[in-house]
Amino acid sequence: MSLNKVILIGNVGKDPDVRYFDSGSAVANFPMATSERGYTLANGTVVPERTEWHNIVVRRDQVQFVEKWVKKGSMVYVEGKIRTRTYDDQNGVKRYLTEIHADRVEFFSSGRPAESSSQSATAQTSQSSTPAVGQPQMGYSQPSVSQTPPLEGNNSEDDLPF
Repeated sequence: MSLNKVILIGNVGKDPDVRYFDSGSAVANFPMATSERGYTLANGTVVPERTEWHNIVVRRDQVQFVEKWVKKGSMVYVEGKIRTRTYDDQNGVKRYLTEIHADRVEFFSSGRPAESSSQSATAQTSQSSTPAVGQPQMGYSQPSVSQTPPLEGNNSEDDLPF
């Protein structure tokens, strides 16, 4: 097992930037925010919420999924490796950039039941004889991970940490 493997769940900070190359390969980049909730210690000290930003890099077969479905505000599950690279800026100063090179990107469902308008859409799509892998199910009991695009009305901007 790789020691630099990381799993993150958070919100996309802006629409992904997708670049295609002459070789036919592509790369997608987007910022992602993860947050730790604030809390109050027994002595009354308030520890505020802390948000950390990550640079996500996606390659290979995941790029098409990210380009088509991932948007600013999407809650995603990212599994990948931590990579740090260096470069010299315009003034010749060496800069370091830490990125998460994603092996897997999927939508993350918080486990809350869908709103009534999207519940009927979910019920209609789940009536097929063979449901798709990752098809949203009614009555969540555990948080789940899926590559099924989010239904309209499911993402509330009030839930964003930024």
